[in-house]
Amino acid sequence: MLKPPTPLDETARLFSLHSLRILDTPSEERFDRITRMAKRVFGVDICLVSLVDAHRQWFKSRQGLDACETSREISFCGHSILDESVFVVEDAAKDVRFADNPLVTGDPQIRFYAGCPLHGPDRHRIGTLCIIDRRPRTLSKEDEATLRDLAAMVEDELRVASKVTVDDLTQVANRRGFKLVASHLLSLCERTNAQAELLYFDLDGFKAINDDHGHAAGDEILQHFATLLIKCFRHADVVARLGGDEFVVLLAGAPGGARKALERLETLAEATNCSIRQRLAWSVGCVQYDPGRHADVADLLIDADEQMYANKAVRQSSGPCRDAS
Repeated sequence: MLKPPTPLDETARLFSLHSLRILDTPSEERFDRITRMAKRVFGVDICLVSLVDAHRQWFKSRQGLDACETSREISFCGHSILDESVFVVEDAAKDVRFADNPLVTGDPQIRFYAGCPLHGPDRHRIGTLCIIDRRPRTLSKEDEATLRDLAAMVEDELRVASKVTVDDLTQVANRRGFKLVASHLLSLCERTNAQAELLYFDLDGFKAINDDHGHAAGDEILQHFATLLIKCFRHADVVARLGGDEFVVLLAGAPGGARKALERLETLAEATNCSIRQRLAWSVGCVQYDPGRHADVADLLIDADEQMYANKAVRQSSGPCRDAS
């Protein structure tokens, strides 16, 4: 077995990792969403977000593996962080570096490994997004590009530790956080031919709520609506507040998921209320992602925004129909 060498920038690398204050923290859906997606896309047994500490590799997110860490000396990820390339082992049992590695000879019986380096905010390599299988495999150039896309999504989430990408009031993603995650998610959808839908919400009569009841009441309504969105959409969907009373949800890989989620939202909104007994109503635009028409996230937002205003015009002519009281 060949132990992974120590990178030349080890001191700075460890400082970068520890500055994130992410080691030994609980699992988080924002990372688990990506590892679930990678495991499904590649059809592998295991997918990990692995952070390489001084003497161990610790898994911030793991799919298909019970262990939360292993020794760095036996880690594949310790090798993967040595340069910028995707590190691939097609058959560990036939690779002199790993053939007698306990992770190969025993559980989890690794045969195939592919790891893409993850960078901290200062670009030091602090870990990997890796996919693992119990049978030999190869990794095509297209697969490598997809793994890099997914790793970039993990890096975007790591930046949350050093940049403000969460809305303070509602605790969902803000505009900046949404654009970071959505841009990579749309790139992945285009590469894998997966479908995606964007819902653009605007709360009807929100200015009147602030005028009649004060901004504290308006804040309560915003928090309440954000909670409804989180409850009604999947954990894998990206929920964000763009600003003011505008919210968006990006759904990927679930044909027809937007319609079903909107039905759940209608039902839950009617069954719950805020302490402010105020009508809760919204207009919503729904757009299917089309790579030929939407060059980036901004194009998708513009399209959905137009659909939302069209829906608002129809609703204003017929009157609101939702009541949270």
